[in-house]
Amino acid sequence: MRLHVCALGPGQARLRILQRLEMEAFNHKLNTYIDSWMGPRDERVQGWLLLDNYPPTFALTLMYLLIVWLGPKYMRHRQPVSCQGLLVLYNLALTLLSFYMFYEMVSAVWQGGYNFYCQDTHSAGETDTKIINVLWWYYFSKVIEFMDTFFFILRKNNHQITFLHIYHHASMLNIWWFVMNWVPCGHSYFGASLNSFIHVLMYSYYGLSAVPAIRPYLWWKRYITQGQLIQFFLTMSQTICAVIWPCGFPRSWLFFQIFYMASLIALFSNFYIQTYKKHRVSQKKAYHQNGSVDSLNGHANGVTPTETITHRKVRAD
Repeated sequence: MRLHVCALGPGQARLRILQRLEMEAFNHKLNTYIDSWMGPRDERVQGWLLLDNYPPTFALTLMYLLIVWLGPKYMRHRQPVSCQGLLVLYNLALTLLSFYMFYEMVSAVWQGGYNFYCQDTHSAGETDTKIINVLWWYYFSKVIEFMDTFFFILRKNNHQITFLHIYHHASMLNIWWFVMNWVPCGHSYFGASLNSFIHVLMYSYYGLSAVPAIRPYLWWKRYITQGQLIQFFLTMSQTICAVIWPCGFPRSWLFFQIFYMASLIALFSNFYIQTYKKHRVSQKKAYHQNGSVDSLNGHANGVTPTETITHRKVRAD
């Protein structure tokens, strides 16, 4: 059997070159505009994957939102996909990645003598470099975490695809593109390190919950949401410290982080109240009416997703 290699013709080659030149010109104009608004970028991340130009990050976000919109429509008349083995591996991988990021940030900050109240982005030498390397993985992990939503779609757990869930996933990737380009170390480490620790707890929980035999013994889901709220309050408090005792870290970033943390506190608090407080009241009513209550661990035991969809608790992440 002969293999034929089809080379591009002269016209097609010229078209490809023109398209590439147009894309480069567009990126240059967009970068010039963003830089005029945001100021000079941190040169230490120049050339890093996905960081030089904003369109790839924005395109990934649009693709995510498109799948969120079209995915449930595609699955409407199809059977849910179990994904059990894949879920265990996925959650294990994110648990390990989150632990790596948490450990590396905490050890680097401890050894490098970072100031808790405020830390500039050009004051710790090698420690700053280590933090930048880990925070790039933190940024990239936000792309990986889009899979959270895709698994919901495949398993037809559409009730878990809430505004909070979409807002959190879509916004974090874009925010961290800007963080990595302008403030990729210093005071930026704190919220990321706390979030990585919470994700160790969260993804280990969801990895274990994918195994039916283990589900009845998982009782700490509600405390993950409490941990997330504590994380947001601590991050906001530490950010306020940097406003009160400035060190050269851009104040505009501090104010933005305070605003963003406030939005997450409001949304996660509403989720917590709707999911756990009101659910507890409904459980008490059910208990008095028929002498039994539903499982508290938020997962079905021994039944299919479609049979228990109305009884499951949604995820806050």
